[in-house]
Amino acid sequence: MKEFLIIIGGSSIYYLREAGRMVLFLFSALLLSITPPFRIGRILTEIIAIGIRSLIVIFLTASFTGMVLGLQDYHTLRQYGSESLLGSIVALSLIRELGPVLSALMVVGRGGSSMTAEIGIKRITEQIDALDAMTLDPVKYLVAPKIIAGLITLPLLASLADIIG
Repeated sequence: MKEFLIIIGGSSIYYLREAGRMVLFLFSALLLSITPPFRIGRILTEIIAIGIRSLIVIFLTASFTGMVLGLQDYHTLRQYGSESLLGSIVALSLIRELGPVLSALMVVGRGGSSMTAEIGIKRITEQIDALDAMTLDPVKYLVAPKIIAGLITLPLLASLADIIG
C-alpha cells in the first residue's frame, strides 16, 4: 500500500509541476505579447498563416453546418407550422454557439498543428538556441506574434463563419 501511495504522490507532483510550468509559460507569453517592441512583419506573417490559410476550412465547415442546421430544423418546424422561423433559428444558433466554436476548432486543428510543427522543427535544428545566443527572447520572437495574430484573426474568422453559415 505504501508503494502505491508513493507512486500516486510522485505522479501527482509531476503533473502539478508540469501544469505550473504551462501556466507560467502562458503568463509570460501573454505579458510579452503586450510589451513593445512589436514585430509587425512577424505578426502579419502569422496573420496570413493563421487566418488566410484557414479560410477554406472555415468556409466549408460553416457552410455545411448551416445547411445541416437548416435541414434538421426545417423538419421540426414544419410539424408546428413555423417554417418562417427557420432563418432566425439557424442564424441565432450559429452566432451564439456553433460559429465561434467550430471556427476555433478548425483554426486550432489547422493552425495549431502547423505552429507546433514549426516550433518543433526550430527546436530540433537548434534555431531557438541560436535566438538565445543572439540575446533574443524566443518567446517574444516566436510565440508573441502568434498570440497577437490569433487574437486578431479568430474573432474575424468566427464572424465570417457566422455570415457564411
